[in-house]
Amino acid sequence: MSTNEEESFRDSIGTIDKEGKRAWIYPKKPAGKFYDKRKWVSYFLLIALLVSPFIKINGNQLFLFNVLERKFSIFGFTFWPQDFYIVVIAMIICIVFVALFTVVFGRIFCGWICPQTIFMEMVFRRIEYWIEGDRGAQIRLNKQEWNAEKIRKKVSKWIIFFIISFIIANVFLAYILGSDQVLSMVKNGPLNNISTFIALLIFTGVFYFVFVWFREQVCLIACPYGRLQGVLLDEKSIIVAYDYVRGEGDNGRAKFKKNESRPEKGYGDCIDCNQCVLVCPTGIDIRNGTQLECVNCTACIDVCDHMMESVSLPKGLIRYASESEIAKKEKFKFTGRMKGYTAVLGILIGVLAGLLFLRSDVEAKVLRLPGQLFEHKGDNISNVYTYKIANKTIKDFDNVTFKVVKPEDSKVILVGNQSIKIPKEDMVQGTLFIEIPQRLVEGDKTEVQLEVYDGDQLIDHTKTNFLGPRTFN
Repeated sequence: MSTNEEESFRDSIGTIDKEGKRAWIYPKKPAGKFYDKRKWVSYFLLIALLVSPFIKINGNQLFLFNVLERKFSIFGFTFWPQDFYIVVIAMIICIVFVALFTVVFGRIFCGWICPQTIFMEMVFRRIEYWIEGDRGAQIRLNKQEWNAEKIRKKVSKWIIFFIISFIIANVFLAYILGSDQVLSMVKNGPLNNISTFIALLIFTGVFYFVFVWFREQVCLIACPYGRLQGVLLDEKSIIVAYDYVRGEGDNGRAKFKKNESRPEKGYGDCIDCNQCVLVCPTGIDIRNGTQLECVNCTACIDVCDHMMESVSLPKGLIRYASESEIAKKEKFKFTGRMKGYTAVLGILIGVLAGLLFLRSDVEAKVLRLPGQLFEHKGDNISNVYTYKIANKTIKDFDNVTFKVVKPEDSKVILVGNQSIKIPKEDMVQGTLFIEIPQRLVEGDKTEVQLEVYDGDQLIDHTKTNFLGPRTFN
């Protein structure tokens, strides 16, 4: 084989043939200790994903990402547009966290945690194996004519896939609109919520398209993470790797022959069974080294260990290892880059914790009305203001009032009423006047400190500037 042919995998992906057409992948059903562990992790994450929108803490949904109303809830903490900087910091922490894990453990996120991988490999493919059989049976089924058996199996699979996609779409909407609203729509029926039902069908169609046809192409084409790993990984990163030193030996790999002394002939431990290629869900050959298509799903580790065991050779030919460990037999070390990412991550987590601790349940803003001058009212000077009060809690405020703390002997006059009512998770705004005795006005700008009460309970405090007559010394 020429060098160009050996390196051809670098210029193409396993799901596209030489003519540029889709090469459908039929991975062999995986089995082994890593696959069993991934199943338990996946079941836990699937349950968490499906039930999280319906779990409430202090009346707030556990996770809510209502972009339409700009309302977010994370672990029961509700965030409004005023708190968006906290959401941004949390997103940055997630990005740094994933980057750190990639530097240290490669694409472990893709293989073990990514929703696309979990749904594809642990839900849809398992249903496919159940209905159509393993790799060989699937290939034969797709090649045979459309007879009763093929129609029964294909239609059954597609119907089940559509039902699961519909369930996923409903859960997805529960994360966006809120579980209460989704349950109310289900109770009232689709005819009373036509627009939402159409959106639900669109989401269902997207999920159905991804898991029935697009499949692993999401990881290879749509997701940029595979390309980012080329920047993040180095020779110290732990990845799913083929031990080419042991596997190739002096004279390369060769088929297994009973009673043959492989070391004497210079053959490596790789028996060239090709099972690692057949079991790969993205159609690559892990023996070619790190590739963007590899999602670190560990299926090749399990099948290789099984083959090594069957021919009485040591397991671990494909394993979690770094390039340095394979080439130089070096043990894992916590490098300076890893320490740097960890330090940044620790600082960001500390900042986020501090912001969450200091975050108030009520946020009041009082701003002087632009373009308005002060007025003399007897011995007092008056300014007009607008106020906004955001109630981030799950209880109603029925008697909200303002009180001027500084300067003393000042008063607040609400326009229209003497108290304010703020429903839960809502915001109100209005107009008020602040009057300060002229003797306490400190020139053209005086700081005013206010407290906000619900009845006798202090719920927030704020400050603003007061415009007065300019004094000349």
